[in-house]
Amino acid sequence: MGKRLRQQRAGKGSPTYRSPKHIHPGPARYPPLSNETYKGKIVELLHDPGRYVPLARVVLENGVEFLTPAAEGSYVGQIIEVGPNAKPEPGNILPIENVPEGTEVFNIEIRPGDGGKLARQAGSYALVVGRTGAKTRIKLPSGKEKDIPNGSRVTIGIPAGAGRTEKPLMRAGNAYYKWKVKARKWPRVRGVAMNAVNHPFGGGSHQRRSHPSTVARETPPGRKVGHIAARRTGRRKR
Repeated sequence: MGKRLRQQRAGKGSPTYRSPKHIHPGPARYPPLSNETYKGKIVELLHDPGRYVPLARVVLENGVEFLTPAAEGSYVGQIIEVGPNAKPEPGNILPIENVPEGTEVFNIEIRPGDGGKLARQAGSYALVVGRTGAKTRIKLPSGKEKDIPNGSRVTIGIPAGAGRTEKPLMRAGNAYYKWKVKARKWPRVRGVAMNAVNHPFGGGSHQRRSHPSTVARETPPGRKVGHIAARRTGRRKR
């Protein structure tokens, strides 16, 4: 009888694999939608383990408090504007329909009110390309263009913390702590490098799977590794 697979242990939810949610200061989301424009003050800049971008704690003049990814150049005491009539200046939050074309934006809502989904990581930003009716086209950090509703909110500027990944880890132990706060187990051993008792791909005199890696959706958990319920395999024909 084989041993439990890595994904089975992770699914069980032991402390080894559980996400350390208690170390995060809170969700980084925009405040509820409003037709009013408010001024807010950045009262604190926070480090959130697992993120490379710092978070700004903003308190609006109506008393609403929220966390949001900080824009490059933000500082404690900075006054920002949040709302439809906010000026398109770095750090301000406003609907994308009021943002001039060619402006760098981040923390973009896919649909109005979702709190911000796209281009939230340090140094990543999107460009406002143009408008077609009720949609605004943006160019994402990946180079892909996407149409989003005009009412979706964005933050003007570039997220702070760019260049964080350029610093070398120097030793393997640093990679462990890097992934620990991101709820990812490291190091990750390949299945073909394991013994036969530990993994369906393990064992043998050479590192090879020795059988198809595609399995059905109803495959038992002890065998369910590789390409699960793959729609297609092999090289794509052009």
